[in-house]
Amino acid sequence: MLIVPTIMCGGAGTRLWPASRESLPKHLLPMFDGLSTFQRTVTRFQGDPAFGRPVIVTGAESRFLIGGQLAAIGAEADIILEPSRQDSAAAVATGALHLARRYPEALCLMLAADHLIHDAAAFRAAAIEAGRAAARGFIMTLGIRPTQPATGYGYIASGAAIPATQSFLLNQFREKPDAVTAAAYIQSGYLWNSGNFLFQPGVMLAELALHAPAVLAAATGAYDKAARDADFIRLDAETFRTAPKISIDFAVMEKTGKAGVTPYASDWSDIGTWDALWQASPQDAAANVIAGDVTAIGVNRSLIQSDGTLTAVVGLDDVVVVATKDAVLVTSRARSAEVKDLVTQLRKDGRKEADEHNRMYRPWGWYQRIDIGPGFQVKRIHVVPGGKLSLQKHQFRAEHWVVVQGVAEVTVDKSVSLVRENESIHLPLGCVHRLVNTGATPLELIEVQIGSYTGEDDIIRIEDIYGR
Repeated sequence: MLIVPTIMCGGAGTRLWPASRESLPKHLLPMFDGLSTFQRTVTRFQGDPAFGRPVIVTGAESRFLIGGQLAAIGAEADIILEPSRQDSAAAVATGALHLARRYPEALCLMLAADHLIHDAAAFRAAAIEAGRAAARGFIMTLGIRPTQPATGYGYIASGAAIPATQSFLLNQFREKPDAVTAAAYIQSGYLWNSGNFLFQPGVMLAELALHAPAVLAAATGAYDKAARDADFIRLDAETFRTAPKISIDFAVMEKTGKAGVTPYASDWSDIGTWDALWQASPQDAAANVIAGDVTAIGVNRSLIQSDGTLTAVVGLDDVVVVATKDAVLVTSRARSAEVKDLVTQLRKDGRKEADEHNRMYRPWGWYQRIDIGPGFQVKRIHVVPGGKLSLQKHQFRAEHWVVVQGVAEVTVDKSVSLVRENESIHLPLGCVHRLVNTGATPLELIEVQIGSYTGEDDIIRIEDIYGR
């Protein structure tokens, strides 16, 4: 039976701040072999005829990043856009609905986009094995055989064997324990709850109707009213927001009588903290994980990462140091899970760095702040071939563009001109303007903004090919 990977891409991964933020969450960060964990999740099934065209359930704000990362690995997918974050039960319901209507005979394999699995073949084999029980009406989860008494994962206890399979009934879910309880769970044969599920779409929809009818009603209404937006299926926002915010574990899996588990003994990590990333990464002779412009002396068992700022660390053990262009994190590995609380505090303090990167990605490319002060801002702008900024104007600022690479087609009111390398153009306050890269190579320019206000919300869009 065909298995369709359905990948949930809704999380922000705040425990990996400052690398992971709302504007570029952890599952889209290049981590291993230059690929993001999202890309690795997709490539895990490429070329295997047992698995079908993937379905992606993601936030609307990430749609072009998702599309770009799929294109980079030569993959295509059905992409469903969630207008708001309503937790995993709504995402699972949406994925099940889509498969029930598009691929009614297939099994749905619900996956998180941020898990790291090196042995793709072993994972596919476990999914196929779980599919034997799912084809008989069970809602299966993959249970990871623990390698340590981890306190950051939920645990599950298996029961009687499901005949003619290597799977079992699922007896109990246990929430994240303390260290002593975790050790006792392992002694009792508990498994880690991976959060990956395999089921017949119709079975999941029936269990949602029984145990979480409000979630199913919201997902169904939003899907029925969905609009096509370029290559995306955009769920109806007003209806989708009525879905209760609840996880699929609480909504269905802890209530259903059809839950089963297939043990999986190969490598797995959800990269939930900097410590988890350290454990999952190749380490040097001092057990350090070092990436970027870093100099370390007398440092052991630590993770040090820099995205371009020289980062020097001396005489520290078991620490995490992460330097980006606009923020630096220093913590012990043991307390790295508390970074989530730090991000909460930064948001309370009104710090944009909590959620926004210095480099912000857009459908047409990206921009990066170079400097900002009273009455001015300087940005570096990168436009991909074919990229086209919206036709827009500003109420509070004028702009000056200097092209440093490529050729820009610039509209200023009714005038259209080409601006080449080492040439510039002035955009007066209030003018209607647009920037297009009509060439075959990337376009880069420096933008200088002058005015009483330089915030991103001083953009009045008149026309936009990306539907923003």
